Amino acid sequence: MTSFVDKAVLHFDRALQTLVPHAAHASRPSPARHLEEAELDNSERKHAAGLMRINHTGEVCAQALYAGQATTAKLPSVREEMEHAADEEIDHLVWCEQRLYELGSQPSIFNPLFFGASFMIGAGAGLISDKLSLGFVAATEDQVCVHLEKHMAKLPEQDKKSKAVLEQMYIDEAKHKAMALDAGGYEFPSPIMNIMTKVSKVMTHSTYRI
Repeated sequence: MTSFVDKAVLHFDRALQTLVPHAAHASRPSPARHLEEAELDNSERKHAAGLMRINHTGEVCAQALYAGQATTAKLPSVREEMEHAADEEIDHLVWCEQRLYELGSQPSIFNPLFFGASFMIGAGAGLISDKLSLGFVAATEDQVCVHLEKHMAKLPEQDKKSKAVLEQMYIDEAKHKAMALDAGGYEFPSPIMNIMTKVSKVMTHSTYRI
């Protein structure tokens, strides 16, 4: 059985991998690796970078959320699902970070704050029940898929590299949502989903340019 100290070390390591540039390593190559860089003017490049920064911050939050939920999950099977999903999300984190630097930009300075808040939310949901925790995963992934669809439509048309990353992320996030619901996750009612949408908009506005 993993001790409290072991868990603390593992979570500290995950935090470092998530927040320190170039510290994390993807298990899959970026979907954009074989595509040529597009000709983007300064405005288009800044816009694409802003969208990818939002998605990168979303992946920072996902790492913290899953880590928090895994810490307080009641059932070993739920804990394993959370840890597996977090491992897959590492790919997204690395791909978005790579793309940000390719676009001449960098991650949001607010990421440590978002990481801490997301960890506490995940841990709190897990303390209440596994059903709620899994439901929160499903609701969060639903919100992420909505954002990804919007971002793919807003990217400069010629920026095929960024779009390729977001397309694969969308496939993976939809799979994570289905996993959470199949595992018994609670389906959140519309009022709660609306609140989550408003919170995500605040995060979006704070990370687009920073």
